[in-house]
Amino acid sequence: MLERQWGRIVIAAVGLVVVAASVGVFVVDAETAEPEPVVFEETVSTGLALEDELALGADVQLPRAQVFYSQYDYVVGYHGIETFVESFQDDGHTARFGHPQAVYVTDYATVDPQLASDGHPTADRSPEWTDAEDAWFVVESDARTPRGETVLPFSDRDAAASFANRRGGTILDWPTLLERAFDRDDATAVADQLDDRHADADARVESIGALRDRPVSTVVGEDAATIQDALEAAPENTTVLVPAGTYNETLEIDRSLTLRGEGDVTIQGDGDGSVVTSTADRSAVIGVTVAGSGTEQPASGDLPGDDEEAGDWDEVFERNHAHSDAGIALHTAADSLVEDVTVDSDVTGILLRRSEGSVVRDATVDSPRDRTDGHAGILAFRSPIVIENATVTDGQDAIYAHRSPELVVRDSDLEGSHLGIHLMHTSDAILANNRLRNQSHTGIYVMTGPERIAIVDNDVRGAAYGIEAAGSDAYVADNRLTESQIGLRIGSTDSRLEGNVLAGNEVGAEVRTVVPTNQVLANDFIENAVHATAGSGPLRIWSQNGQGNYWQGATSLSGDATVDRSYSPTAPVDQRLHRTDGTVTLSRGPALDAIAGLEGSVPGMRSGSIVDLAPTCEPNNQDALEGTPWDDRAWSCEYPLQTVDP
Repeated sequence: MLERQWGRIVIAAVGLVVVAASVGVFVVDAETAEPEPVVFEETVSTGLALEDELALGADVQLPRAQVFYSQYDYVVGYHGIETFVESFQDDGHTARFGHPQAVYVTDYATVDPQLASDGHPTADRSPEWTDAEDAWFVVESDARTPRGETVLPFSDRDAAASFANRRGGTILDWPTLLERAFDRDDATAVADQLDDRHADADARVESIGALRDRPVSTVVGEDAATIQDALEAAPENTTVLVPAGTYNETLEIDRSLTLRGEGDVTIQGDGDGSVVTSTADRSAVIGVTVAGSGTEQPASGDLPGDDEEAGDWDEVFERNHAHSDAGIALHTAADSLVEDVTVDSDVTGILLRRSEGSVVRDATVDSPRDRTDGHAGILAFRSPIVIENATVTDGQDAIYAHRSPELVVRDSDLEGSHLGIHLMHTSDAILANNRLRNQSHTGIYVMTGPERIAIVDNDVRGAAYGIEAAGSDAYVADNRLTESQIGLRIGSTDSRLEGNVLAGNEVGAEVRTVVPTNQVLANDFIENAVHATAGSGPLRIWSQNGQGNYWQGATSLSGDATVDRSYSPTAPVDQRLHRTDGTVTLSRGPALDAIAGLEGSVPGMRSGSIVDLAPTCEPNNQDALEGTPWDDRAWSCEYPLQTVDP
């Protein structure tokens, strides 16, 4: 018989559901009473980025669901009812987890829900739990979570109607809600908005570029003896022109001025403090070489914009990192420009602190070869800015950003640092078309739970880890990740990873998340010692709507040019197909053929924790492979007997 909404099959005479699995037999007692809700903090949860969680007020009570699955040992917690609904609608959901045995949702009928100014639901205590099948759900109301539109559940329909009358919305039952689509800023939206975001950055660069065209009011050597004298004499919104030569000075810009070098201009500091410091909005430093900064990190003393007491963690962190001596330092200098400069850095090359809307372009920073002596080539602290066409060598971090949402880093060349691009607490950033080489740790390192990061068209080679992305709703696409220990470390959730080339790595991709919520498709795995690995967790399905990935070594059982079986890079035989003679023949055996046919389609099938149900026979990104050493190694699946050295 069919029991309740989830279609649990009960064999009445026996009371058991038996599911075949590669590691044994799962036996589910279908007559057992439904489990009771657990403390949400004890679930394996998804749907809320760390950055957003830390920012929530103490009285915020976001909607939650907790789900008990037939083929997963742990209770899965979902921040946002819509997070579960979207996961449930995914075509690989049942293969990953099995059937939902019970779903509980927060019951706002047990509290008096209010909405904060940002739409977050608030209450004086935590709502109790109720069975989702017995609840009523208010959609399209004013309620929001940090990820957008949300759903409020009520065990009592009258309570749901009362809330909808006050804050808008429509009331749905559970079966209807499970069919509903939601409009959220997810990874697909990040991809769709990418061109517009680049256009916004282009407009910012063009607008700030007007600072280079200000009229010249003061010429050093003609109208003033020193650069500092010229800066103090020049009228606001004009240019101080510096003729070729070496100037032994430490400079401060406190008004909206442009400092522009003409010819080969070097500003040599005295080794004490920053060489060029601006505290003025719409200031510009153009066409100079800077050397001779101090080496203090952090530097002593207060700076503009400092809070009187550095009490919380963020303020202490800011003083320790953004108070560094630098070649060029912008403090509270919004909408400013640093262009066509070279900095010989002793600690930090170019520092922007609380200088939103600024642009750094065509900058070259030579950081200390010993990374322990330096901090960052370019540092953005609380500064949403555009960095483009930068060149940074050596040092600790080539580019470091902290709490700088909507940061754009593009078309830059970063080599030899410990970390290439390092983001903390920085959401909605674009990292695009950068070339990164020989980072001793990570090429692109995104941490502390940001949202909606776009990492696209980057070329990372020779790092310990090519890209490591945390947070949620990331779009990681069209990158070339080669010759690293691990090409891609997947630490983000609800993200889309597509069109990447992972070649010549010790490990192509490593999964670090527990709950499988990412879309992984149209990537090419070529000549990695191991194509992909995963830790504990439900089965990961790496295909979407019939689109899978290219795996060098995936074979066609029929001998034609299509892959007619699933491929598991974590399964003992499949993971050796591209590097060990004899495994191709073994993979065509009837037993493994039968197992491959079950992988991903039968709940509980766990022979490999990653399964691609629709592997492609040819690379998906041939243009990215052309002219690389990997082009002729990506053979078609109709030639499966070719192998590479292990």
